[in-house]
Amino acid sequence: MHIIELFLIAIGLAMDAFAIAICAGLTLHKANAKNALIVGAYFGVFQAGMPLLGYAAGAQFADKITAFDHWVAFAVLALIGGGMVRGSFKKDDEKGIKTPHIKTMLPLALATSIDALAVGVSFAFLDGVNIAAAVTAIGAVTFVMSFVGVFVGKAVGTKFKSKAELVGGIILIAMGVKILIEHTLG
Repeated sequence: MHIIELFLIAIGLAMDAFAIAICAGLTLHKANAKNALIVGAYFGVFQAGMPLLGYAAGAQFADKITAFDHWVAFAVLALIGGGMVRGSFKKDDEKGIKTPHIKTMLPLALATSIDALAVGVSFAFLDGVNIAAAVTAIGAVTFVMSFVGVFVGKAVGTKFKSKAELVGGIILIAMGVKILIEHTLG
């Protein structure tokens, strides 16, 4: 897997966290660097850790399904991406968070990283995935996007939340299709 592909997957996975960070920026009493660092760290750490856990679990049985591993990777990425696309069209009743406190950030970070766990499982089925590079890219991109998202939320509001989720979903679906095509034709 090339660095560009990893970067695109990282962006796709980070979109949920970015959207939540935008909501956080709307409601934080102080959208300052300290609070943005806290939000970015929660999301970045969870988005990096979950694919690693998924990869470890997937590696246990990857050799048993190599004949159809590309279908598994496609299905996982398409389902996650499809859910994000579908979610981008729903009305959002989410109010955001008042402060970046563990009671609010931990569940949000966990909820937004479940898709990263599934992507990690799909990585175990693919040849040439450098899991260290993948989790580093996913964590770093998520951290940066979440950090920036707090300030974006403070500046522009929820206007772009659904668009960010839509783009993230489309990226994940496209990566799934690419994997399927490469393994089916090549």
